[in-house]
Amino acid sequence: MGYVTTNDGTEIFFKDWGPKTAQPIMFHHGWPLSSDDWDAQMLFFLSKGFRVVAHDRRGHGRSAQVPDGHDMDHYAVDAFAVVEALDLKDVVHVGHSTGGGEVVRYVAKHGGPAGRVAKAVLVSAVAPLMLKTESNPEGLPIEVFDGFRNALAANRAQFFLDVASGPFYGFNRPGAAKIEATVRNWWRQGMKGSALAHFEGIKAFSETDQTEDLRAINVPTLVLHGEDDQVVPIADSAHKSIKLLKKGTLKTYAGYSHGMLTINADVVNADILAFINS
Repeated sequence: MGYVTTNDGTEIFFKDWGPKTAQPIMFHHGWPLSSDDWDAQMLFFLSKGFRVVAHDRRGHGRSAQVPDGHDMDHYAVDAFAVVEALDLKDVVHVGHSTGGGEVVRYVAKHGGPAGRVAKAVLVSAVAPLMLKTESNPEGLPIEVFDGFRNALAANRAQFFLDVASGPFYGFNRPGAAKIEATVRNWWRQGMKGSALAHFEGIKAFSETDQTEDLRAINVPTLVLHGEDDQVVPIADSAHKSIKLLKKGTLKTYAGYSHGMLTINADVVNADILAFINS
């Protein structure tokens, strides 16, 4: 584990486990979490012989709580700083939710020879655009995201607890058994980060139009999404992304939530491994 300092002086925390000669998989976490959200994936792929790398986005987890740069462009540049510092090659980039948007921007902008990208995996990703606009009428209205901002500003701790206890993992569905430790771990990760980064990150994940980014990606890309995702609706994300990707493969899961990487790690990990090995 260590830190990389970006060109604008931001310290980015990262984990780097496994043989340096093995193919690397780099994980990009969702909002408002940290690289700790990838525990189930990093341990699994480490056991399969891969080198696994994950970083905390600026303002999140153990990375610097800087006052600016909370947008997809900076997120992608920060990820590239980690790749350059570790001299990673033939990388598989896996992103969840906002991290999926980060992967899309990263591969589109830094995915040439210098980026050394082998494949990409988008899990419950926010791309191409979550916000309802004239050109994206199926999106969510701005009032939804304003509600997020208002709740975060009023009582971030309670807001995060409500998200983790309810829609994120589908614990609000009839008959669902809430896993208290999972809720606490989500809350712990969120509260470790900067309220400012989380507040401004809402705009980044909801208003960034990544239509052209998706069209620019030229590596095999696996799109995974839960059909009962209450956070990033599948109809306005995965179903649209797959139509824009040149080399995309879509797999959806009946009844799975936005947090399926944790709740259904055994199934999702196996599908990602099969894609990487294909």
